[in-house]
Amino acid sequence: MADDEKCRRFERLIVPHLDAAYDLARWLTRDSTAAEEVVQEAYLRAYRFFDSFRGDEGRVWILAIVRNTCFSMLDREPPAGRFETFDELVHSGAFEAMPSAEDAALARQSAAQVRDAVAALPIEFRETVVLRELHGLSYKEIAAVTDAPMGSVMSRLARGRLLLARALGGRPEKE
Repeated sequence: MADDEKCRRFERLIVPHLDAAYDLARWLTRDSTAAEEVVQEAYLRAYRFFDSFRGDEGRVWILAIVRNTCFSMLDREPPAGRFETFDELVHSGAFEAMPSAEDAALARQSAAQVRDAVAALPIEFRETVVLRELHGLSYKEIAAVTDAPMGSVMSRLARGRLLLARALGGRPEKE
């Protein structure tokens, strides 16, 4: 593939998913600086191996690379002490149209509780919940990103949702 054609195709198929790539890396690392490093490395890897990419939908492909890069970097650098608080729902602008200060305060508190509950999930449940609930990936797409069987994806999602419900006071412990 000619370099100009490769660059144009990469920009059309992969670059539009930069926000989703950062979001996944942010949730997996729980650190904005580490997420930026992961995404930068993942996009370098993706461009380097872009000649082997087949298809017209790059989202699953780049998210799989981001995930693998993230776990590679986490294996090299223990994440202890690198975590910081990040409010995905508040930072996404989801609460900009709240009608009153009281409603806004309640929404921030709820968003913080949800964010904290998602962040506290074990990583295999957290990544599955984030890919499904925040990015709208299908079970098949999540299976491709995580390199897991579809049954495992469904099980992880169900277990992740159950753990979230328990953490948010929705269901009592039954174990």
